[in-house]
Amino acid sequence: MTAALSSVPHIPVLLDEVVAALGPVPGAVIIDATFGAGGYTRRLLEAGATVHAFDRDPDAIEAGARWPEAQTSGGGEAPRLVLHARRFSELVEGLAEAGIAHVQGVVFDIGVSSMQLDQAARGFAFSSDGPLDMRMSQSGPSAADFLNEADEAAIADVLYQYGEERQSRRIARAIVAARPLETTGQFAHVVRKALGYRPGAPKDPATRSFQAVRIHVNGELDELVEGLAAAERLLAPGGRLAVVSFHSLEDRIVKQFLREASGSQGGGSRHVPMAATTEPARFDKPSPAIRPGEAEQARNPRARSATLRWASRTAAPARDTGSSRGTRSAA
Repeated sequence: MTAALSSVPHIPVLLDEVVAALGPVPGAVIIDATFGAGGYTRRLLEAGATVHAFDRDPDAIEAGARWPEAQTSGGGEAPRLVLHARRFSELVEGLAEAGIAHVQGVVFDIGVSSMQLDQAARGFAFSSDGPLDMRMSQSGPSAADFLNEADEAAIADVLYQYGEERQSRRIARAIVAARPLETTGQFAHVVRKALGYRPGAPKDPATRSFQAVRIHVNGELDELVEGLAAAERLLAPGGRLAVVSFHSLEDRIVKQFLREASGSQGGGSRHVPMAATTEPARFDKPSPAIRPGEAEQARNPRARSATLRWASRTAAPARDTGSSRGTRSAA
């Protein structure tokens, strides 16, 4: 599958804005927490930085391992691209193995990659029929396992919470009645039929359900919460955190995290606990939301929903949040 991945054109979203936010300089150590096709990493390397790139998808890691920067030079110098086949909630562990305690930047590009979406065999999209998979790591329970084995209430909850689908109960009933589901086409058909979809409507209603199941299968929101906490621990004073998200659930978590960590709000959420007001700010005031301009949206339609937020780390100690990774199944 690696050949297919490497042949798919990929346009990194908000590339110039992300690089400007990170401010890479020669010798800086920066984490690309979601390597994918390496769009951000390429520009960071060109700026002279050393990049530690994380990805749970073995195809992405295999492709990155062929980059010249990932090879040890003839003079014995260490590679400037170090690949980690890990989730981004494991940033601290991965950097510890490499003997690094602090970095000057961390970038996240949240969600599914273009390469994953464009490969029917990965089962992330309904644009072409394929197995009902959706696993970023290509291991663990698949989307088919969840939809064919979970009870109706559990499916409805996932569709409502992660897809913001108001008709979640109706769709869940239809899924249970149609089981077993084996392909993306079958799943999309069930959702469309349950909602009375007519071809030619401006938005396919299956989009919300696919998003919800993908987020659930990969534990994406929990990963984001833990990844942000890990980035806070690793960033040196003055180091910069940049996060690109693609829908409201992700952006809400990022926005609340940065507001709380910078002392810009007193409240919290179920994802980010409320802080005592006497705590020193762990980040400077975050940037306003940055979104793609009209030219980028025309060039790359997938950029339309993207939002970039970034902030600089202060010298205040990182909050000890612990970890919940051991309490949920790996995908």
